[in-house]
Amino acid sequence: MQYRLQAGRLTAAAILSTMMLASSSAFAADWGIGAGVASAQKPYKGMSRDTTPLPLLYFDNSYLHFFGTEAEIKLPGVTFSETQRLNMGLIGRYDGSGYDADDADILDGMAKRKGGFWGGAKIEWQNPWATLHADWTHDLSGNSKGQRVSLGAERRWQWGDLSLTPRVVATWHDKKYVDYYYGVRADEARDWRPAYQGESSLSAELGLLSVYRFSAHHSVMLDLEVTRLSSEVKESPLVDRSNDDRIFLGYMYRF
Repeated sequence: MQYRLQAGRLTAAAILSTMMLASSSAFAADWGIGAGVASAQKPYKGMSRDTTPLPLLYFDNSYLHFFGTEAEIKLPGVTFSETQRLNMGLIGRYDGSGYDADDADILDGMAKRKGGFWGGAKIEWQNPWATLHADWTHDLSGNSKGQRVSLGAERRWQWGDLSLTPRVVATWHDKKYVDYYYGVRADEARDWRPAYQGESSLSAELGLLSVYRFSAHHSVMLDLEVTRLSSEVKESPLVDRSNDDRIFLGYMYRF
């Protein structure tokens, strides 16, 4: 789930996802296309809110799931009963973290911090009360060289054509990740921006996804997300907020 996405990288993701859809066309699948807009506020001092249009591609069959900037190769699961099942998969996602030195005054003289592609594994337990999930991912791009582990729970409620899915997620980031995105290297330090070395952190996220399907093919979605930052991030001289947030509004046509 955890975001400023640059247009060029979004285009690359769209091309990649189109290739994935084409290569899987031999299997019976549910798929769709759409568009949306994401608005995110990062915690860096003086950084403006970023609003970005996003192409949307959705694909799901017995072997592959793809939506937005995340893909999953499904592995064999275990069915315990009609209402309980354990799912496993290999996942890849694009992370839009990072900044350019001209994004805010506090970043003047800082080296660019890049986002990247992450990959790892996921496990999910579906049961009558909630869906519990855990995943581990690593920065495959090698920019931060970081790792993270997420644990979360969500539950979906359905009222006619409207569904609401609240979620809570705890995410651990290792020292390399925090130091890359929130640290200040010795050669970047100034009188007004002291050097800072990040440590591993644990953040908490609350989110709510609402989907209204007003016909068999058409639906709109609104996703709200706020993340409470750890003290290891808030103590960075680059940061002046205790949380970041993201709003996504999108439309999807499903074939």
